[in-house]
Amino acid sequence: MTKHYSVTRTIDASPDTVWGLLTDVASYARWNPTVIAITGPIAAGETIKLVSTVSPKRAFKLKVTSVEPPEKMVWSDGMPFGLFKGERTFQLGTDGDGGTRFSMTEVFSGPLSGLISKSIPDLTDSFNQFADGLKAAAESC
Repeated sequence: MTKHYSVTRTIDASPDTVWGLLTDVASYARWNPTVIAITGPIAAGETIKLVSTVSPKRAFKLKVTSVEPPEKMVWSDGMPFGLFKGERTFQLGTDGDGGTRFSMTEVFSGPLSGLISKSIPDLTDSFNQFADGLKAAAESC
């Protein structure tokens, strides 16, 4: 069983500006109300630690599995042997007017995803807050 969340926004800023915010660990707490703390370099092959408002007592260790500036980035976490996997994909494209079409999707998959996904809170509000914070920050740059 697969479970997913997604959000899309049109942002009146260039993809480079939006990408800069998405990859700047130091700025996350300023624009992202869903992040309590984030550490580590956001670069392909690196591991970052993220503490979110959804689960403030837990630090998620996420592998940055793909970075294709300024278009796509993927963070993932999971259990051995693919029993459970969470994968968050950030995608940016132009909107035709010099702005950016931003989307973020998280997919939970694997044989244990049905069982584990039941304990994951609804991320819809968190996704909207993330996208709205990113939009506001990018448009004020």
